[in-house]
Amino acid sequence: GGMAAAGVAAGLGSSDFSDLREIKKQLLSVAERSRERGLQHSGKWASELAFALDPLPLSELPPPPALTEEDARDLDAYTLAKSYFDLKEYERAAYFLRGCKSQKAYFLYMYSRYLSGEKKKDDETVDSLGPLEKGQVKNEALRELRVELSKKHKARELDGFGLYLYGVVLRKLDLVKEAIDVFVEAAHVLPLHWGAWLELCNLITDKEMLKFLSLPDTWMKEFFLAHIYTELQLIEEALQKYQSLIDAGFSKSTYIISQIAVAYHNIRDIDKALSIFNELRKQDPYRIENMDTFSNLLYVRSMKPELSYLAHNLCEIDKYRVETCCVIGNYYSLRSQHEKAALYFQRALKLNPRYLGAWTLMGHEYMEMKNTSAAIQAYRHAIEVNKRDYRAWYGLGQTYEILKMPFYCLYYYRRAHQLRPNDSRMLVALGECYEKLNQLVEAKKCYWRAYAVGDVEKMALVKLAKLHEQLNESEQAAQCYIKYIQDIYSCGEIVEHLEVSTAFRYLAQYYFKCKLWDEASACAQKCCAFNDTREEGKALLRQILQLRNQGETSSADIAAPFFLPASLSANNTPTRRVSPLNLSSVTP
Repeated sequence: GGMAAAGVAAGLGSSDFSDLREIKKQLLSVAERSRERGLQHSGKWASELAFALDPLPLSELPPPPALTEEDARDLDAYTLAKSYFDLKEYERAAYFLRGCKSQKAYFLYMYSRYLSGEKKKDDETVDSLGPLEKGQVKNEALRELRVELSKKHKARELDGFGLYLYGVVLRKLDLVKEAIDVFVEAAHVLPLHWGAWLELCNLITDKEMLKFLSLPDTWMKEFFLAHIYTELQLIEEALQKYQSLIDAGFSKSTYIISQIAVAYHNIRDIDKALSIFNELRKQDPYRIENMDTFSNLLYVRSMKPELSYLAHNLCEIDKYRVETCCVIGNYYSLRSQHEKAALYFQRALKLNPRYLGAWTLMGHEYMEMKNTSAAIQAYRHAIEVNKRDYRAWYGLGQTYEILKMPFYCLYYYRRAHQLRPNDSRMLVALGECYEKLNQLVEAKKCYWRAYAVGDVEKMALVKLAKLHEQLNESEQAAQCYIKYIQDIYSCGEIVEHLEVSTAFRYLAQYYFKCKLWDEASACAQKCCAFNDTREEGKALLRQILQLRNQGETSSADIAAPFFLPASLSANNTPTRRVSPLNLSSVTP
């Protein structure tokens, strides 16, 4: 086992899941090493994952990391400084670590300086202005840190943790390409450190970039890929990966369960996501991470009592956590108290200006309050933090729509659509935009595609039909209305759909023009069931009766292109089935 122990100490992961005890050792070991360096989040991630695996007997526990001569020399300074570091006295910790040579103490020295700069920056941000003007405050320590770390990097003196910190400094200075290279190097040197993988997740913006990364062959890569697939909205791939990780032995991992819930939230499978979140809360009742996502789902479903319970519950656990503030914000938003909601999203941003969700949600609240300029600012911040936030792009589109600026609108909706190619809401918004710009062919493509990908709000076909009406393409319009009616009735529940009556009215008139009296009267009778078309329906029925009495026979020479589904026509007359129109001219 000497070799294995050496492997663990070096932090190299094996590439498969055949030996879960070995993986458990690696996780326990890297959790300890992360904590020694003050990297709490990576330590927590490794500990949570280790907790999901079976406990090890005493004889198999990983040995504490071996100390070098340098470690021994720096031990006193390190022990003192670490106690200051844990109390967030970063400058004080750095002061006592000056001149330390060992890897661990040097890392803590640099990391303390970095965090001291971050803390000053955040304090400045909170003191100075509202959360909207935060761009001006910089972490002053970054430039010096970059100079020193790049010297060490060139001399190949940085270990995996040092490379990680160097990457973070580069990212903070907006040197994205360099940062990605350094994080990839960090993942090769120390694959078990989740922090480096997570940084890569935030920097890789599309599938193409992912292809060109040369990543180490380790079991950690599977967790990374699953995570980044979730981020890039490649949800099917992500769910497959998570399923295979569960099968490999991680079924108890709360991290994986929460990621699966987030994945279902991303594809708007709301019932699935809700049930997984409820399961997660049973297992980990004091958990606060991801609860903001849970509250978004409760919000979308308008589940007031559940959202109220969640908000109170999190408030008792920790009311000064960003997620808690967001849940409370959602709660007030659902009760239409938008000023209060915006206040809580602002509080979330005071606690963490890099917290993405709150910028977007705050934008939505400003929209509700008709404060478009503040909404635009908030959405822009969200995009600065994460270019992939489709809700912020979509929100910007909506604000410019309110401002009646369709060209801007188009640009933002396009970006949202690129990020969510199969989301009908983006497609319908794009279609409306093209319509305003009088690009009707493009608009038709968007509406048709929205219907094809599965229209959440069931409005695409109506919009398409109305376009055909405008263009006097009556057959296509009628076909869209029929598809729409079939769609609505096949849902089982008749949604309160204003447009159903519109569809029946159009079809009644269409069949009437075609002199198909039976079909026309079937549709006219349907019109009588709706308040807004009742009178027209009655009038049309009277006309049909009159024409029939005058001996006008049902026209056989005009081939009607299609008819209502049998279940909908009032008197089930056998109708000639003609193959539906070829819609290939409409599909994009």
